[in-house]
Amino acid sequence: MNRLTEPIPVGHPSFLNAPRCTDLETLDADIGVIGVHSGVPYGIMGSTFPAGAALGTIREQSTRFERFLTHYDYDFGGDIFAGRAVRIVDCGNVAMVPGQYETNNQATSAVVRAIIDRGAVPIVIGGGHEITIPVLRAYDGLPPMYVGQIDAHFDWRDEVDGVRNGLSSPMRRASEMPWVHGMAQIGLRGVGSARQEEVDAARAWGSLVVGAQELHRDGVAAVLARLPDAECYFITFDADGLDPTLAPGVGAPAFGGVTYYEALNLLRGIAAKGKIVGFDFVVVRPHLDIKHLTSHIAARMILNMIGAMAHTGQIGTAG
Repeated sequence: MNRLTEPIPVGHPSFLNAPRCTDLETLDADIGVIGVHSGVPYGIMGSTFPAGAALGTIREQSTRFERFLTHYDYDFGGDIFAGRAVRIVDCGNVAMVPGQYETNNQATSAVVRAIIDRGAVPIVIGGGHEITIPVLRAYDGLPPMYVGQIDAHFDWRDEVDGVRNGLSSPMRRASEMPWVHGMAQIGLRGVGSARQEEVDAARAWGSLVVGAQELHRDGVAAVLARLPDAECYFITFDADGLDPTLAPGVGAPAFGGVTYYEALNLLRGIAAKGKIVGFDFVVVRPHLDIKHLTSHIAARMILNMIGAMAHTGQIGTAG
């Protein structure tokens, strides 16, 4: 296939220092990690930072966990991978052509689909939240999915300043994909780009809208009980869904966010409900971060997602 990915720069770590793949046709893994830069021009809708910076910092922070993967993890009550051998491979980053945003989005979809076709689950590091649009497009023709979004913001705008594939629109675009059969939006709070018309449109479509206040009041188990059973689930996680005391390195921090254990148990609960077919973590802004906290928790949340899949027997082989 054409060269759609670029390797991690020499001297920089892969995610968890995992083996690297430079040819997707040879990928042999349970988990295929891929980095995706921003999908819209910098400067549109506040995307004024080099979104690719997070790809490196999240990978760097992930190495803090590498030597402890077989140690007792209190969050999981044992080995985070449940004693299973989980093959994680880092596929580098989607190759981007400066200024060619539609071409870059098509490349993102092609790379994610190649990872899927090799039998691996894509774990995507972003980048702005607009990358979720081409990521989800890669699932065209595959079994129907339910999308879970953890986010402070609604992301249901049809367009902003004439841009329809920007960071305020991924859930609106997802709702238009025939293979997306449902959606839960969890952790919403504060103010963002949404107006009453977007909220009404999302609810009319059938989106399950769960504000952060509701999550705190009712608890994770009650929210999970409202999620319908589905053949498979894709989870998109915006860093600003977390409380800014945990993730200060975001562009639009909002008070009262999702706690660490709420996020962990949402991931574990969704994995217990059904098959996870993909996960992305987006909108980390390293230049706004404090002591790499946001990149650190991003790496941990990705690890938590992989652990939840291992504990439900979705990936890996028993030791």
